[in-house]
Amino acid sequence: MRIATWNVNSITARLPRLLAWLESTGTDVLCLQETKCTEEQFPADELRELGYESAIHASGRWNGVALISKAGLDDVVEGLPGGPEYEGALEPRAISATCGPVRVWSVYVPNGREVAHAHYAYKLSWLEALRRSVVEDAAGDRPFAVLGDFNIAPTDDDVWDPSFFEGLTHVTPTERAALEALRGTGLSDVVPRPLKYDHPFTYWDYRQLSFPKNKGMRIDLVYGNEPFAKAVKDSYVDREERKGKGASDHAPVVVDLDI
Repeated sequence: MRIATWNVNSITARLPRLLAWLESTGTDVLCLQETKCTEEQFPADELRELGYESAIHASGRWNGVALISKAGLDDVVEGLPGGPEYEGALEPRAISATCGPVRVWSVYVPNGREVAHAHYAYKLSWLEALRRSVVEDAAGDRPFAVLGDFNIAPTDDDVWDPSFFEGLTHVTPTERAALEALRGTGLSDVVPRPLKYDHPFTYWDYRQLSFPKNKGMRIDLVYGNEPFAKAVKDSYVDREERKGKGASDHAPVVVDLDI
């Protein structure tokens, strides 16, 4: 079974690449983030032609998450149970479902913007709500994973230059402690192998030639419980999909399971 996560940074802009990628990789379940579309605009018909069911939680603004699956979509939950509001709204940043033998979440963790910003406090509250929400599934016997854009680099090795990020979000001890608390529910970091260079970065800014210079970050993560982690036979960052015209600034993270 092949499961992947991908921040597509607008599914409308990325649709031709997405459809071609799905056909070439044979992915069974894909977690999508930053769809930037309404639920009515989501390309469910095009995906159905390739054999995928879709579940979408989106409002058309700068977020939105989805799950597409050839293995079924059962017990879909839209949103983060008990999650906080931001500026009076519950943002569409999480969706979960059972896809055959596996239960998965697709999450788009708030960016945080700046450490002193209200969005940073919102990010931490959101992560705590996520931790509370996954406790039961994480401890269960069924393979379970939370996949998505966490907007946090777990360690200094997960950024191209730690000194560049001093004082910025994505690398603060508080954010990393929130990730540690999430792992403390019984989840482990499924670290993918890079297809090039020494470290599996998943995001490169569009500016300043960040991608060709490999000035990246590993912020797209896969956190699986013990049954999920034991089933992993391979995992990699599909760096090739970050190349060329019309690419997202994130690359897909692919996990192959033997279930």
